[in-house]
Amino acid sequence: MTDFLEALQTVPLIRYALIAGIVSSVTFGVVGSLVVTRRIAYIAAAIAHSILGGIGASVYYSRVYDMPWLTPMVGAIIAGLLSAAIIGWVSLKFGEREDTIIGAIWAFGMAAGLLFIHYAPGKAVNLESFIFGNILLTSRSDVIATLVLGAIVLLLVVLFYHKLVAVCFDEEFARLRGVSSSAYYLLLLAITAMSVVLMVRVAGIILSLALIVLPAATASRFSRKLWIIMLIAVGITMVCNTGGLAFSYELDVPTGPFIVLTAVAIYTGSFFLKRQRR
Repeated sequence: MTDFLEALQTVPLIRYALIAGIVSSVTFGVVGSLVVTRRIAYIAAAIAHSILGGIGASVYYSRVYDMPWLTPMVGAIIAGLLSAAIIGWVSLKFGEREDTIIGAIWAFGMAAGLLFIHYAPGKAVNLESFIFGNILLTSRSDVIATLVLGAIVLLLVVLFYHKLVAVCFDEEFARLRGVSSSAYYLLLLAITAMSVVLMVRVAGIILSLALIVLPAATASRFSRKLWIIMLIAVGITMVCNTGGLAFSYELDVPTGPFIVLTAVAIYTGSFFLKRQRR
């Protein structure tokens, strides 16, 4: 760990990566608990893959029409929220099977993103950093964006916590109590989309689902109270992000995959801990 601790003091990118990992862990743990409880991990996966379309479009239009404000994160947020809205709206209004809508959004986002990036002028885009993640490329502006977006997500969860819990556990009962379950279901999808965008830098599009699901799934094995699950999930995600960053730096291996493997190891270990407690 000596090299990593020294790098924290001398390399700003390492400090930014650590701060971003710790801050985003809170968002991942909280929203991941809602996703696991509501059992919409497959929707989170579709949103994660669809944001490649937004990333590709932002690269293309920012270069062709000279729009420097249209960064990949802005494009990812727009694509994520749009995908969440389409999946939720079509499934609620038209009664279509969710898996059909999810498959269409998933495929369209990936295909459109690859085409936009292919035709974007200028230097080639490093697709690997978006697909597999590279938290070591986190800049100061990325840290600020992570703080702002994470704060928005957490504020929405705090403001509508009880209604989101009602929708997650018993949507029909919430509807009978006068809660607009459809509106809060769409809000949950929007929150999930914003969290997935935060995850792209850490674990990438392909691996992001594991990071939002596995810590919460591990936590749910030890408690049935949602707020406790959230706290445990936040702690596990912090361990995955900080530990994965430190050990991947020491071992000189890709950080995103190593963080996910850490989450998988903890999730696997929870089965043995649960069995011993019994």
